[in-house]
Amino acid sequence: MNSEWFECKVRFDKTLETGLLKKVTETYMVDALSFTEAERRFIEEMTPYISGEFTVTDIKRARVTYIFESEDAAADRWFKAKVAYITLDEKSGAEKRTNQTMLVQATDFRNAVKVLDKNMEGTLGDWAIVSIAETPVMDVFHYKKVEG
Repeated sequence: MNSEWFECKVRFDKTLETGLLKKVTETYMVDALSFTEAERRFIEEMTPYISGEFTVTDIKRARVTYIFESEDAAADRWFKAKVAYITLDEKSGAEKRTNQTMLVQATDFRNAVKVLDKNMEGTLGDWAIVSIAETPVMDVFHYKKVEG
């Protein structure tokens, strides 16, 4: 069974640097097998980081094919990249584009392009970047196999 990515949102009271409490909503990505597992795992991952009560406000399937993480400790932003794989129809000679969405961890827009280029090196076919945009994603939680 294949796991997939879910975009999860959580609402909680966050203590600002000024000491004031502010209600915030943050977005995270969770690799899971189902909505139920995504919610369970998301709550497990978030519990140690949030003091007080929090509410999972939304969970939806994320149409993400690949996630490219950066080794750079300063890479604290996530960018959604739309990449088109380009093929030629042998009969008609027409160019066909198949789009896929990828999530790229980077320090800024230029770095996101570099990280994407680096990870796409060695791809057998032609491809082109259609778009790259910063997302509100705070972090990514990978699937962990439960022993037992």
